[in-house]
Order: sequence, then C-alpha cells, then structure tokens
Amino acid sequence: MKHGPRVTRVTRVVGVAVAFAVALILAVSPATARDDTHDRPGHGRPRAAAVLTWTAIAEETVAAGQGPGPAQIQMATVAIAIHDTVVALEGGSQPYAATPDVRRPASLSAAVATAAHHVLVARVPHLAVEVGAQYRAYLDTLPRTRATLNGIDAGTQVADAVIQQRFSDGIDDVVPYVQPAPGPGVFEPVAPTTPVGVALAGVTPFAMSSSDQLRPDGPPALDSAAYALDFDEVKDYGRLDSTQRTAEQTETALFWSEHGFLHWSRTLRAIAADRRLDDREAARMLAMVHVAGADGAIGCFDAKYHYLFWRPSHAIARADTDGNDATDADATWTPLLNVNHPEYPSGAGCVNGAITAALAAFFGTDEVPFAMSSTVTGTTRNYDRFSGSLDEDLDARVWSGLHFRSSMDDGAGLGLAVADLVADTLFLPT
Repeated sequence: MKHGPRVTRVTRVVGVAVAFAVALILAVSPATARDDTHDRPGHGRPRAAAVLTWTAIAEETVAAGQGPGPAQIQMATVAIAIHDTVVALEGGSQPYAATPDVRRPASLSAAVATAAHHVLVARVPHLAVEVGAQYRAYLDTLPRTRATLNGIDAGTQVADAVIQQRFSDGIDDVVPYVQPAPGPGVFEPVAPTTPVGVALAGVTPFAMSSSDQLRPDGPPALDSAAYALDFDEVKDYGRLDSTQRTAEQTETALFWSEHGFLHWSRTLRAIAADRRLDDREAARMLAMVHVAGADGAIGCFDAKYHYLFWRPSHAIARADTDGNDATDADATWTPLLNVNHPEYPSGAGCVNGAITAALAAFFGTDEVPFAMSSTVTGTTRNYDRFSGSLDEDLDARVWSGLHFRSSMDDGAGLGLAVADLVADTLFLPT
C-alpha cells in the first residue's frame, strides 16, 4: 500500500522514543515521594498543565509549514489522543477512539505527553526530531516512578489506536487540480500556482458521515438581486484603496487575517487557563472544538471545489459577463487581501462558526467573555460572547475583499451545523 513505508518509519520512531523513555526512568532510583504528586493541583502547577503544555507543542508543530485547514485536521487528531488519554485515567466523558488497559498508579502527565508525542511523530514525521527533544525534556521533569512508566504505557496505547483510526485518512494525499473552462462565475487561480486545499475535500471527517453531508445549497445565481447586493458591498468595502472602508474596518480585516488555526488555537488555550479548567474539562473542550473546526474545514473545502465559485477579484473585473444588469465591471479593482482557493463558502465562516458554536455548547452558553490577540495587528480584542467574534470575522472577510456576504453566512451555517453534530454525538459527559 502507498502508506506502508510511512507506517514502518513511524513505528520505528515511536518505538525508539518509548525505549528511550523507559530506559531514562529505570536508570534512576525510584523516587520515594507519592507517585501522583506531580499531577495534583496545588503543587505549584496550573490546572490542566499537561493538557495545555502538549496542546501548545502540538499547535506549534502542526502549524509549521501547513495551511490552516490541514493544521486543524492534524490538531483534531492530537486533541482526540489527549482527550482519550485523560478519560482513560480520570473519566469524565466518552472516549472517541481508545480505551487502554491502564495499570495503576499512572501519571497523567506522562500519559498525555506520550500520547501527544507519538501522534505528532506519526502525523508530522518531518518534525519528529524536534518533537522528540521536547518529549525527552518533558519526561526529565517527571518523577522516576512506576506511575510514570504506567502513564507512558497508557499514552502509547491511546496513540496507537488514534494513529490506526486515522491511518489513510487522506491528509497526505496529493490530489491533482483540474481547472474548468473559464467563464462567468467560474473560479480561476489568483496566482500562477495550484490552488490550495484541493485534497481537503477527500479527508475522512471526524463527526460527519461524509465530507458532503452538510454541503450548503450554493452561491446566489449571477443574475439575481441577492448576488448584486453581495457584489456591490464587497466592491465598495473590499477594495485595496477603498474610500468607503473606515480605518477601524481596515484594522478589523487585518486583525482576522492571521493564520486562522494559530489565531484560534492560542485563544483556546487562554480560555482554558482563564476559566481554570481542570484536565478533564480542558481535554474535552479542546477535543470538541478542534474536531468541530476540522470537520468545518473538510465540509467547507468539499463545497469549495464542488461549486468552484469565482473570487471578487475576478467577479468585479469581469462583471460585464455575468448577465446581471445591476453589476458594473471595474478592471482596476484590487482586493485588500487575497487567497488562492474557490470563494464559496468562506473557510473562515465554516471553521470559526464551528469553533464558536462548539465553545458555546461546551460551556452551555454563548455568553462567555474572552479575549483574542492578533500577531498581524499586535492588538487584543475583548468579546462578551463567542458569537461576537464570529460576527466580527464575517464582516472582516467582506471588508478585506475576500468574500461575498452570502459566502460568509452560508459558511457560518455549515460550521454551526457541524458543531451541533459534534455536541450531540461525541465526547458526551459520563
């Protein structure tokens, strides 16, 4: 099989890591302190320390060189491994992929680190050396006890199950892009390169039964009044040198232009820390949200490459071909921002809709105050509810010239439906 060599390499790398960890622990005399001291709150460590530490490591690893969609899918896989590991040791919710045989006592820190490390090595093998160094350094901070060894064993069992379940999920497939004949409404690459995310539509979903399960109905007809309204809004507000867009709107567009996965993943860790979530709570929240975001991306790119709808940059320049008397062409129009994949539906709408709705489902309310920062603008914004950030991002993508309003609304609708599916069927409290 085409993935066979990769499995052999991953198995070898993971096996070496486990052997090293065991040798490291057994080479030192067992500690006399209680086995679980390192994992208990109140010993100078924040709540959910292991979960948040390895979520941060995973965040950095999967984002390196990967676009937001693939990174979100990889992160969901790690989040599942962390979640199932915590559940195996402490309970709290239904596992997604693994129910390991846990020997007691077992260190939660060792288990979480091992599960996350092994999945990262398997899913991002080109960074195995870097992740392995972080893993060894982390193990150095743990007591040399039987509990640590048992934790490593539990984490390994979970990782094996998750890796096997996601084996050949399509994330590494190379899917050729076939450009349809140019014409009104037809997407064309905005750069002399292959459009990004072509393979995402074929990735196995986590909660959906298929990538097209929640596919939206499609963009407005080119000759419709709804399309004309969308057209005029983005034409006025999304132009690079727009005189309609205010300075605040421009800053908002740039604020939301950061790598979407990093923007949200960093925020999720901050929410977990600020709300003082424990290991079980943090692991469940992160699994729900990252899985919803991943399926949001998969469903979105299925629809993108199904409808292949043109970007405003081409739509406005070629409006004299769209058959709509209410739209006027402007060959000089340039967007504030641009990306290289089909316009409908909006990836930001799909993924951010899924994330914000999953957060509201976890907390049982949308009205949770939180903050987000952007490395693009260097600013921090405060929101009094999760949906407030989604509303702002829907505007931002129109003001940046990236999307029509209908694409934002339909993308958000897909994301909300994904989040409902996750909340109703996965990671249910026990």
